Amino acid sequence: MRPQLSDEVAATLRGRIMSGELRPGARIRLEEVAAQLGVSITPVREALLTLRGEDMVELEPRKGYVVAPLSEQDVIDLFRLQGDIAGELAARLAERITDAQRDELTLADRALQRAARTRKVDEIERLEYAFHRTVNVMAQARKLSWFLHVATRYTPARFYAADAGWRDAMRAEHEAVLAAFAAKDPTAARESMTRHFTDGADLLVKHLRDLDIWP
Repeated sequence: MRPQLSDEVAATLRGRIMSGELRPGARIRLEEVAAQLGVSITPVREALLTLRGEDMVELEPRKGYVVAPLSEQDVIDLFRLQGDIAGELAARLAERITDAQRDELTLADRALQRAARTRKVDEIERLEYAFHRTVNVMAQARKLSWFLHVATRYTPARFYAADAGWRDAMRAEHEAVLAAFAAKDPTAARESMTRHFTDGADLLVKHLRDLDIWP
């Protein structure tokens, strides 16, 4: 089912905030966002209400919506949470993965690596999401998967898909995850999947430091 338009706007703004395109304290003008995204004011207003509830933006008197503070520790905490949950899901899957499931994940990863070689950012973003969603569904832990889905909303997926260094690391990290699944080794699966997320945190923190987001 297609997401609500306001959800799409919120996702775009989250990505801009988390990637540093919108800095803490920056004013968000509804009319500008609506024009940039080709939508009306209403879904933008609804998206900002959602983001305010997530502490991503704040509403200031006579100023309107501004980007909320985002510390280096906030970024680390978000990815640590993602890594812990994703690692647990991978470990559970490794204990009972079938040959058919492993083959399905291998094919999904091959499609992702082909997209990475051609630098098709939209395809990389879509296929990376699909790979991890398949792992999470196979792990058969609905509530845990839901928590991970919520946490990964704050991952600037387009930033990663466009980064050559991340694409190279992703290839090796996916290989390690698939090898752990092939060996049915839950410890290795947990470590490999967790590292996939924590390495992403390191890359994003470096990027934000280079932008002088933090004094």
